[in-house]
Amino acid sequence: MSGGVWDIELFQRCCVYINSSSFTYRVQQVQLSVSTVEQQEHVRTLQCLDEVTMKQDSDAVNVPACFISNHEGFLGSIKNFIKDFVVTEIDITGQRVNTAAAAAAAATQTPDWASSDKNNESSAECKWNNYSLVSQDTDVSADCGLDVTIPSPGSFDLSVILGQPVSEELEQFVLTLKEKPTKQELSLGSFADKHHRANVHRAVRHRFPFLMTVTIQPEIRVREDPDYRELSQLVTEDEAEDFFRFIDAKVRGSSYMFGPDNDKEHRTAVHHFLSRRFGKLVETKSFTDQGTTAISVRLREQGRPKKRTAEERKEEEVYTAFTLRKENLETLEAISYMAAALGVLPSDFTYAGIKDKRAITYQSMVVKKVSTQRLKEKTAEFEKRGMRLSQIRSVSEPLRLGRLQGNHFDLVVRDLRPHSDAHSSGADKHTRLAVLVKEAVENVKARGFVNYYGPQRFGNAQSVQSDCVGLALLKEDMVNAVRLFFTPEDSNDPQSHAKRHFLQTDNAKESLALMPLSKARERLMLRALNRYGTGPDGCTQAWLSLPHSMRVFYPHAYCSRVWNEAVAHRLTTLGHSARQGDLVWVKEGTGENSSAQIHVVTDQEEQEEVYTLGHVLLPMPGNTVKYPENAMGTWFQERLARDGLDACRFRVSNLKLNLPGCYRPLLALPRNLSYQLQRAACGEGGGEGTGNCSRNSDRQLNGTTVEGKQDLLTLTLNLDLDSSCYATICLREIMKCDP
Repeated sequence: MSGGVWDIELFQRCCVYINSSSFTYRVQQVQLSVSTVEQQEHVRTLQCLDEVTMKQDSDAVNVPACFISNHEGFLGSIKNFIKDFVVTEIDITGQRVNTAAAAAAAATQTPDWASSDKNNESSAECKWNNYSLVSQDTDVSADCGLDVTIPSPGSFDLSVILGQPVSEELEQFVLTLKEKPTKQELSLGSFADKHHRANVHRAVRHRFPFLMTVTIQPEIRVREDPDYRELSQLVTEDEAEDFFRFIDAKVRGSSYMFGPDNDKEHRTAVHHFLSRRFGKLVETKSFTDQGTTAISVRLREQGRPKKRTAEERKEEEVYTAFTLRKENLETLEAISYMAAALGVLPSDFTYAGIKDKRAITYQSMVVKKVSTQRLKEKTAEFEKRGMRLSQIRSVSEPLRLGRLQGNHFDLVVRDLRPHSDAHSSGADKHTRLAVLVKEAVENVKARGFVNYYGPQRFGNAQSVQSDCVGLALLKEDMVNAVRLFFTPEDSNDPQSHAKRHFLQTDNAKESLALMPLSKARERLMLRALNRYGTGPDGCTQAWLSLPHSMRVFYPHAYCSRVWNEAVAHRLTTLGHSARQGDLVWVKEGTGENSSAQIHVVTDQEEQEEVYTLGHVLLPMPGNTVKYPENAMGTWFQERLARDGLDACRFRVSNLKLNLPGCYRPLLALPRNLSYQLQRAACGEGGGEGTGNCSRNSDRQLNGTTVEGKQDLLTLTLNLDLDSSCYATICLREIMKCDP
């Protein structure tokens, strides 16, 4: 090997062929004079083939075919029955949400980021600025800001929040800026908990309003805010600082008054600056009192029609939590139906992550403005639609996207058979399958799997997948993005019929009448298109009609596609070890002052094998991430340029979208992975059976076979995965094919 590239002469050729209907698998090997270790490394490297397209009859899956382990695997099928795929959310306390222990923990838990100062409630969001670029990587989507309660001014003790050494370093950095403005940045360290990061952003901005805080997850950096610099040239520094504190607080109904200013031309300049930079957030007016004129700034009311009564305020502060069990339903489809039945908006529901449709899933939710009693009265109606609510209880706040540890999966793989049909049927075949399954599970348990985003991220079985829509949005081609969104499937179901009618006639009103009531996103878009038209402005309004978490899903899907391709290229070209220029997390400092930092692997560290492939990270494209300092950095540039995004800032201001990016580990490791192998007769129709069935299966593996369906084996897998890791991708590593 030279310079990180394999010599073609040394390759042990591994050609993988996967047929969409039969999942046949074949490996061709050319034996060469290389050591066993080198052979294994060559096989693993060459199992990543860009030209492989893995498809299943029901899903168009374009996830690259890269594997970490070199076991043979086996064939099988999943989701034959809905209960073959059960997903249970693991909450922030580490409890599965369908257990009583999880409900008890949630009822007593007070998040460390919540403030007791109810008079200062507001949100830290980046719809209009980039002061707090907080990246989240949830099951499907991520907001760029966090709706959290602002602590009281007395709680902004930077020495406590940052630690004394970092606080002193920040003070020195500020003194340097005061003396001589510079574009230099200072790192405040890394903060794994996103709520802790939000508190750091607010504390620094409150103490030093002239600083801009930026997250390069999980690191926070500060630099001088150019907007503050510009405003401080128009007003006094004290006024500029107070104004930025007012802006950051966003206290509803509040206002700020600048000092007296009788110079009309100067006031006009201030008005123009505030309108240009903060026009969507504030309104400005000049008021004259006793011969003195001053500028008053007021937060916009955001369309609130009237002052709420005490009863309305009390009702709006009601939050009810529950565990939702849904079956064969999208999360947003379930929310849309519940909202209509309860007479509230879909946006009144909050959740930690979106779950699979073709599965039984359990997840926590919180609904606003609905009492526990009222929700309980609707449970029978919801159950008729495949939704079962449990653990209904009052809570003090909504849920946050990403507020979970991960998900637990109970999976059933049916009709197991070897990739090769060379072996005879009967007991020998079962014994061979038992060996294959054990080897595969043990390999993945020890080595993990390539941490691809799964096909759900891009829209299973869709003619135009979500990443294509996301690319159009990043190019700010709103009309094309809408038309891609409404591309119908090759079927005559009502949804496809309505989409097809819209593309053919451009008539949003008629298409809305045809669209099923359960399709909330499509109906929101069509309503907006009917009102504003189907031109560029109308299409922009159509996208704005969707909640932020829905809008940002599509650009995130595009970035996820690029990330998947980047991993495939990284493994193909640089192999299965950490290389010079790769990015890894490193821990800096000791004790309470320790923090994780992005580190670039050096040549010496590569030679000494300080890091393994399990340490390597790849960035999700965005405007705050650092790219690898090796061939992968160039690859990212060329890949984005190929889609016309070489100058992309990963912001779509018209849609209030900002993509900071994040870092994703190249490998994922399942936890608590266990399995059972049993005859199909025991598990048929469910796979929920177990103990005795499993023991009987073990005994029967060496016994006589039964003709027909009962001769097949069923595999039950139980495992935990981190948030945003995909069980289908883990299964693919185990089976060496799309399950």
